[in-house]
Amino acid sequence: MVFTIKDLNFVAGQELAVAGKVKSGCDVFSINIGHDFTSLALHFNPRFKYNKDKKVIVCNSTQGGNWGSEQKESNFPFQRDGEFKVVFNFNNDQFYIRLPDGTMMGFPNRFGDDRFDHLHVDGDVKIHSVKIL
Repeated sequence: MVFTIKDLNFVAGQELAVAGKVKSGCDVFSINIGHDFTSLALHFNPRFKYNKDKKVIVCNSTQGGNWGSEQKESNFPFQRDGEFKVVFNFNNDQFYIRLPDGTMMGFPNRFGDDRFDHLHVDGDVKIHSVKIL
């Protein structure tokens, strides 16, 4: 794990910008937003190579340790040894995710909540900044 923030105070209407660099040997990393490790409203998971997945972004959520159905995005603007910035915002219905190439993707806010306090990043990345705007 790269790091965890347990008192994030990320509320609906704000933007959360995460910037960093993908390490050269990275196969997978994740940016997770929720209430704790077992209650994630958004599991944002770029996969260079993971099982059968290659160069795909997988999003999901988990409540009480039970995963929902995966949503896959084939636009993959990440590069090993490359810089990235991903911007998240949300409302009670939807997460909006601006990818490093400027394109947008969405994922349902299955919790329907308007505030999340937990952020953790996992995998072979180095995070330069986390900002709430």
